[in-house]
Amino acid sequence: MEEFIKFIREMIWIDEVDLQLVHSRCRERMLLKNKLILQKGQIAQQYFFIVSGGVRFFYESEGQENTSWVMFKNEFFTEISSLHPQKPSRFNIEAIEETKLIVIDKKDMDFLYGQVAAWEEFGRKIWEATTIRMIDQLLNFQTLSAEERYLSFLKNSQLIQKAPVKQVAAVLGITPNALSRIRKKIR
Repeated sequence: MEEFIKFIREMIWIDEVDLQLVHSRCRERMLLKNKLILQKGQIAQQYFFIVSGGVRFFYESEGQENTSWVMFKNEFFTEISSLHPQKPSRFNIEAIEETKLIVIDKKDMDFLYGQVAAWEEFGRKIWEATTIRMIDQLLNFQTLSAEERYLSFLKNSQLIQKAPVKQVAAVLGITPNALSRIRKKIR
């Protein structure tokens, strides 16, 4: 929990009483590699902070798994397209390695937003950063070549080091063979 408290304090100023209230609404969860956090068709009910490990969002199409998003240590996430409207998820969320999470239930997050002014600022900053990341990823797909996207992804060493080649290729929108050719060319 110390990692999460440090993360919160880096994002916002929050007094000790409010921080304790936030802490009281959190719990830790350990996941083994390949364990699903959320399955397609379920309705998301929780927010997560990754203390260690990593997760991927994926969907199945034509019998293939397509990884659309990968997240690692010190990232905050939920399946917002399911959680907010309370609709079935279109994604599976899976641990790609042993993963330690801090979990906050939706009802607790809603309570914290209503009771802790600093927590609203925290939420705003989290979603602004997530939106920027999504816009950057979308723009990269529209304007960069596969090689340029890969070079951009090299800046996120966790993705390249921890995610299997198949998942890295899927996030880049290319085949594993194309990724191998790009890696060979760059070396």
